[in-house]
Amino acid sequence: MLIPSPSRTLKAILGICTLVWASVAGAQQVLKVSAIPDEAPTELQRKFAPLGKYLEQKTGAKIEFIPVTDYAATVESLAAGKLDMVWYGGFTFVQAYLRTNRSAIPLVQRVEDEKFRSVFITRAESNIKSLADLKGKNFTFGSVSSTSGHLMPRYFLLQAGINPDKDMRIAFSGAHDATAFQVAGGKVDAGALNISVWNKLVEEKKVDPGALRVFYTTPPYYDYNWTVRGDLDPKLVQKIREAFLALDPANPEDAEILKLQRASRFVPTNPGNYKGIEEAARSAGLLK
Repeated sequence: MLIPSPSRTLKAILGICTLVWASVAGAQQVLKVSAIPDEAPTELQRKFAPLGKYLEQKTGAKIEFIPVTDYAATVESLAAGKLDMVWYGGFTFVQAYLRTNRSAIPLVQRVEDEKFRSVFITRAESNIKSLADLKGKNFTFGSVSSTSGHLMPRYFLLQAGINPDKDMRIAFSGAHDATAFQVAGGKVDAGALNISVWNKLVEEKKVDPGALRVFYTTPPYYDYNWTVRGDLDPKLVQKIREAFLALDPANPEDAEILKLQRASRFVPTNPGNYKGIEEAARSAGLLK
């Protein structure tokens, strides 16, 4: 029986290691992406599909969109490393930032998110004309964890001297479009949702602006952003950031992606932009 020489055995082992390393190095990285469910899951996936293909081209990574059932799931999944990148509202970003010991990285936001607003709506024939008229009424927010559908509307109600938990009968619809439909259907007297979704619902004629009306628009605040987990490969993080910033509204393909994201452009963002959201959440008793 022939016994291979030590040098031959070593060469064989090195050869196998080289093949394994080449296989691992050549494997395409998978980027697991999600978004807070502030709209119907089918709508979120429709909006993301072209952006996902674009990011694949720009980063070389395979993009996998993973829908979630609620806002909290995005926070816990990012913290556990089950998600790599998430489209957050301002409040859920703050929650994720704190949950990850401030390691989560907000990459970009839309220009529109620098001065975002919420709207309060009611039916056209309603006698509700101001925030003060909401006392004693049935009112719906969106999701409990929504910035524009709950936190900031609650904050501005408190600023106006109205305690939603004591002065109104409140409910949570779970999503912005659901809020509009509940008000339109007479299930509640009024509700609050983000101005971007409201404008889209009107534009797409999913609600009748003759049957519903806005009676209050909040002051501006910072809102949505794309966030990545802090331990993601820095080179990949840079590629993702550059890809968003490179989207050009003058380019027809880019313009379509931006339109679906309801964005004129993406701009860099940072944790400091969301200090106001954190302060509002603490003052509203939603953060401890």
